[in-house]
Amino acid sequence: MVDGGGADAVLIRVVPETGSTNADMLALAAAGASEGAWLRAERQTAGKGRQGRAWESPVGNFYGSTLVRLRPTDPSAPTLALVTVVALEEAVRVFLPTDATIKWPNDLLIDGAKLSGVLLERAGDAVVVGIGVNLAHHPDLPDRPVTSLAAQGVAVAAATFAEVLAESFSRWLSRWRGEGLDPIRHRWLDRAHPTGTALTARLPDGTAHDGLFDGLTGDGALILRLADGSRHVIHAGDVFLI
Repeated sequence: MVDGGGADAVLIRVVPETGSTNADMLALAAAGASEGAWLRAERQTAGKGRQGRAWESPVGNFYGSTLVRLRPTDPSAPTLALVTVVALEEAVRVFLPTDATIKWPNDLLIDGAKLSGVLLERAGDAVVVGIGVNLAHHPDLPDRPVTSLAAQGVAVAAATFAEVLAESFSRWLSRWRGEGLDPIRHRWLDRAHPTGTALTARLPDGTAHDGLFDGLTGDGALILRLADGSRHVIHAGDVFLI
């Protein structure tokens, strides 16, 4: 149990194994669960990442989901991806002071290698925020470098990490709700790779664009500066460092 930023304490329910914490939290949301609920599994058997990718889930890493209940005055729901990675970067910094880098929209990298994944799923006014962090283990993937905190020389238990993350997420969610997207966007940019970083963006329609990172729009979309000097705004897609 952790302090939820001055509000009621946050209870993190832990199960030894489940298919997917996101699927379980969606079911809990449908049954009337309140905002701020957390579910953590020691192991997942059907974990998934963005666009339906499988997420390897050995014991020792962090696998958890939390619930946000949208209100009419909230910023756009997709911007919760920015809230999540800002909170995640802050939590990782507690254990690994070396700078981790945010890559659009919600990946956390260490020396260019992926440390974590985020998956948001919505049903009505419920947004389930799923987070996976490589604490003790990381896979070897053919298309991108991956790392873990253990590979960086840091040992941290999933239960300890969960408490720090839940507190950080609660605080940044309160700012998102009370102050709007601006403070989250500024923090995201401060922790992201610098302007001018070369990127490849692969879009849902199968096309790809190479360009230079040129910041975020006011609503959190990626701005890519192309070779001809034009600026391309990307709202969905996979982004890779070149």
